[in-house]
Amino acid sequence: MRAELEIFRALADPTRLRIVALLRAMELSVGELAQVLGQSQPRVSRHVKILVDAGLAVRRKEGSWVFLGLGDPGRVQPLLKAIDGWSDADQDHWMRADLARLEAVRADRQAAAEAYFAAHAEQWDAIRSLHVAESDVEEAMHRALEPEEIGRLVDIGTGTGRILELFSGRADRATGIDRSPEMLRLARAKLSEANLEDTEIRQGDMYSLELPSADSDTVVLHQVLHYAQQPAAAIAEASRLLDADGRLLIVDFAAHEREDLRSQAAHARLGFSDQQIARWFEAAEIEGGLFEQLEGGELTVKLWLGRRKASRRLKVVAA
Repeated sequence: MRAELEIFRALADPTRLRIVALLRAMELSVGELAQVLGQSQPRVSRHVKILVDAGLAVRRKEGSWVFLGLGDPGRVQPLLKAIDGWSDADQDHWMRADLARLEAVRADRQAAAEAYFAAHAEQWDAIRSLHVAESDVEEAMHRALEPEEIGRLVDIGTGTGRILELFSGRADRATGIDRSPEMLRLARAKLSEANLEDTEIRQGDMYSLELPSADSDTVVLHQVLHYAQQPAAAIAEASRLLDADGRLLIVDFAAHEREDLRSQAAHARLGFSDQQIARWFEAAEIEGGLFEQLEGGELTVKLWLGRRKASRRLKVVAA
């Protein structure tokens, strides 16, 4: 009974209900919540503490930043269903206004990342090589994918097209997707120089790809996920593309504390733990986990390999 009382007391405030609605959309810092809600950070922090104490929200520290997300699904999901059944979103002007301001937060984050991409597109491959040697990473990727046919390949966040260079010769079809026009311009130039004109390059958003479902055999996210504001959503979208028994390969950094990469290199996430990837794989109905770990540079690079389950019902999981 005590837990139920804490939950309903926590929700018995309009601001806290608004916070729950915002955290359903994406993880946010206290400062970003204050920006969206139009309230002071100390006041928002007090509301957040009540939600955390009730188990309706959780804090996750990354370097000097703290992100907030929804609490345990077993506790939160029944409440969200009840709220959805009771509320009338069309009549809730607070919700509409909050979601509009949330888009501004997303836009600010995306603008910072895109400005970095535009300024560093020519040096992108060199920046990657500052960490674990890219040649070692590429050899590990071959080890992960070589036992089977590549089939229909999609490289999400293709950047300068390096993954397409590596694997398009073994693929029945190869498509590279990137949001940055500067990256795509470089990718097209590199692929043309390598006589890979048949490889398709498209501009697109990793969260909403204009590609058919279940029409790909291999999907790659190579050093992309740490730029994602919503990694779970990016993995779910990658999973949507996979045909029966298709494979998803994620190459990214292990969790680290290099805070400067957030401020100087537009990294939204300071790497990932195996537990995080496993949770997002499970939500996206992907079976698999850590394939290989590469150390030796300033950062550790990991390869996570998963396979689409035969029968899937994708779940929504906080990023």
